[in-house]
Amino acid sequence: MSSRSQILTKVRANKPTLVPLPVLPPLNSVATDPLDQFADALAFVGGRLALLPPETSLADFVTRQYATAERIASSVPLAGMPTVGIGADTDKIVLEGVDLAVLRGDFAVAENAAVWVPEANMLHRALPFIAQHLLLVVDASQVLSTMHEAYRRLDRPTLSYGVFISGPSKTADIEQSLVIGAHGARSLTVVLCQQVSIIGC
Repeated sequence: MSSRSQILTKVRANKPTLVPLPVLPPLNSVATDPLDQFADALAFVGGRLALLPPETSLADFVTRQYATAERIASSVPLAGMPTVGIGADTDKIVLEGVDLAVLRGDFAVAENAAVWVPEANMLHRALPFIAQHLLLVVDASQVLSTMHEAYRRLDRPTLSYGVFISGPSKTADIEQSLVIGAHGARSLTVVLCQQVSIIGC
């Protein structure tokens, strides 16, 4: 018997008894005000927060804040605004030309400013990362405190693809020179609406 076989035989004969993992209770939320914590975390990672009052439509907000954006792709209705049609088979050249992507986030996380965007809300998997600027729309009541809460919200058995997005693209070299937008969106704005099911918000 070779040395390798002897070692493997001894390892197999001395396996410890399997012990099940402990069942941990859910962690309690630590944020006293998730909206305030989300705003602070988003600013820290280089994003911008906009609170959209009920009387202001999302289309009006986009028109004011992104006046120079010529090619807009959106999974959220933008009443009266021309948008670029994007689908799963859209050519990458078309995607590369998108100035602004407006996508709906299912919920946000206060502790790290992450917004959950499932594939169904993306139009195309590459769109959140190839567009020049990214605007995520989230219901203000759907800001969770921690990632533990967020993972419990995911419908993992039916989930095909989705991403947590926190802030714009950022990269830094060994000299700690920070570059925004080198590998993705140059800016990220999160719009918190009172009710995203309303048309135009």
